[in-house]
Amino acid sequence: MKHRIVVAVTGASGSIYARQLLQKLAGMKEQIDQVAIVMTENAKTVWETELDEKGYEQLPFPFFSQGDFHAPFASGSGRFGTMIICPCSMGTLGRIAGGISNDLITRAADVVLKERRKLICVLRDTPYNLVHIRNMQAVTEAGGIICPATPSFYSRPQTIEDVAATVVDRVIDLAGLDHDTFRWGE
Repeated sequence: MKHRIVVAVTGASGSIYARQLLQKLAGMKEQIDQVAIVMTENAKTVWETELDEKGYEQLPFPFFSQGDFHAPFASGSGRFGTMIICPCSMGTLGRIAGGISNDLITRAADVVLKERRKLICVLRDTPYNLVHIRNMQAVTEAGGIICPATPSFYSRPQTIEDVAATVVDRVIDLAGLDHDTFRWGE
């Protein structure tokens, strides 16, 4: 069965992660049935500031607005099996942890958790305060996966894109997709 994935992009710093993730998902058509995107207005501003481009406008996936509660993944019957929030702001994490479904991102996350499907939150902020840690704990206890955007270096990345790929490749692994990446011990 092919994957149906929701990707939410919030206004946290880390647009390079979102761009790489979406580019890699676009190249995995043999494993993916559908990718849907929800991108906040702040995410667009941060993307343009950090990457100096508007590449999100050329992505080959349908976009849904934050207020579109008619999106197919706003209900469990939509059968999207995975939601990746990349990057995930601490505000978004807090609303998910508190069960506050005030927009499409938090509603979709609530649906994924209630249906016992896969929610991956790629947190970018640092350091964490106790509220952040408790929200991470709540989402983890509800079945979500907290994946801080913490790069690894044992693959000896040479560029900033290589460094970002160490995080994105881990997210793709967590989503259950097969791909070619550095593997420890190989």
